[in-house]
Amino acid sequence: MNVVIVGAGVAGLSIGWRLRQAGAKVTVLERAQPAQAATWAAAGMIAAAGEMGAAQTPMAEFGHRSASLWPGFASEIEAASGQQIGYRQSGALFVARTAADLAGFKNWTGVEHLDRATARAREPLLATDIAGALWAPDEAQVDTRALGAALATAFVRAGGILSVNEAAIRFEVRDNRSIALYTPFRRYEADAFIVAAGAWSGSFGGVPEGALPTIRPVKGELIAIQPKSPKALPRQVVWGNNVYLVPRGDRLIIGATMTEAGFDTSVSTEAANWLSSRAIGLVPSLTTWEVVERWAGLRPAAPDGVPVLGRTKVEGLFVASGQFRNGILFAPAVATAVSQMVLGGGVEIAAFDPRRF
Repeated sequence: MNVVIVGAGVAGLSIGWRLRQAGAKVTVLERAQPAQAATWAAAGMIAAAGEMGAAQTPMAEFGHRSASLWPGFASEIEAASGQQIGYRQSGALFVARTAADLAGFKNWTGVEHLDRATARAREPLLATDIAGALWAPDEAQVDTRALGAALATAFVRAGGILSVNEAAIRFEVRDNRSIALYTPFRRYEADAFIVAAGAWSGSFGGVPEGALPTIRPVKGELIAIQPKSPKALPRQVVWGNNVYLVPRGDRLIIGATMTEAGFDTSVSTEAANWLSSRAIGLVPSLTTWEVVERWAGLRPAAPDGVPVLGRTKVEGLFVASGQFRNGILFAPAVATAVSQMVLGGGVEIAAFDPRRF
């Protein structure tokens, strides 16, 4: 089987790698450099509890299932690439600043409910005036910049073809079947095509109206801070006050804003100040730390906020997009689900079906 994938982010590379492992011939086309867009920008939390909360929905079920796949997925990537990706199950604290915040946690399951003293014993850097917290020991994180590079290596080592700086422009559809894809350099024929281009997944010519979902970019700005002299970072990921704090090496990543700004990835002082002030509300000692990096990424959002995974109404054309804030969390489950669908097996996930729009 011959498959062409548009997009070399975590989704496209993971799906391509799984398809190569199953014996398919796979070419991944990337408009820029591999894993340098949303994957590179992500803070890397594998946060089923943080993102899904107490929800009992198909997306929450998918998220928890994918989180359970991550330990094996990470080990497999490292073995295949020979590179470390920084996966670790560090746990996460969800901090309630007020009694009202704490009341919002009452229906969460699979977590430990902590009073103020117990929460601060677990994380001494927390502010003294918090109301309480939840402790989720299964939450994990991964270094997304290392992950992207390792996935690209694993895919190529498996025999995949990765073509960078080659943008997909137009599909050729005949009798409601996709038969080819054009780039500025050549025409690609394949048995199946997968659009996994993140926020750019809805913008290709030649496809019948409505076949590809409307995917919009949602900008998220992040900052990284460091102490002026060596100091202990938080022991685990900390959520609260509308931000998250992710310890990574000698830096603390703070994210993220959420703005509808088209494809703009510029950064602003206002966003950095907002992130800093929110983080200081959780950990007051951060007031003396220095901002050492600022960046932004574009989350791919579907109209209903739910992933878009599977077959389109055009034969041979598949989509893997709309993961919004959960591209890293969902990666192993997306890779398995979409690769199996392309190979003719797997189970369609009705809630994620691209034909629902």
